[in-house]
Amino acid sequence: MSGWFKPLVLSYVSKKRLKSNIERKLKKSQLEAYKTNRRKRLYYLESLKSKNLYLLNSLDLSVQKLILCTLYLAEGSKNKNSAYLGLGSTNPAIIKFYLSLLNNCFKIDNSKFRARIQCRADQNKKSLENFWRNITGVPSQQFYPTYIDQRTVGKKTLKKGYKGVCVLFYFDTSIQLELELLAESVIKFITAGR
Repeated sequence: MSGWFKPLVLSYVSKKRLKSNIERKLKKSQLEAYKTNRRKRLYYLESLKSKNLYLLNSLDLSVQKLILCTLYLAEGSKNKNSAYLGLGSTNPAIIKFYLSLLNNCFKIDNSKFRARIQCRADQNKKSLENFWRNITGVPSQQFYPTYIDQRTVGKKTLKKGYKGVCVLFYFDTSIQLELELLAESVIKFITAGR
């Protein structure tokens, strides 16, 4: 067919209309492809999520303690000479998760908690302190002064919704040492191949 139309010369208006039709149909096809790919992706993610839901029935206190020591190993401070357990995150869900695990696995005295917010220079300190106070439940008198990262002075925060870093301190050396020693044991156990 292309051979039949090869000698055909289109006017400027016809070329413009043809180009417009091609662009319109291309946009429509791209939108349909996006919707189809999005549906496939959501289905795939849902299948991955449901595939492992049965594991939630295994989350007894001993498993939660293993999760807590692993979380602390990854996100916590690792100074055996300190008198506190410290963990920081920008993610409110991680902070809530950490607090829930601590409360589930140990007898926690809330008066031993302290918190510090680390933020960028252009952020509203009071707003961040209120945000993290609501997330953690730590009273304002147990918050250390907010730390402003001086490297960010004059630089705009680009990440929308960024709430800084919340660092939680729990002053109980025995819990800190127990989690660190448990983490060491877990590492040895798993890397040794049992």
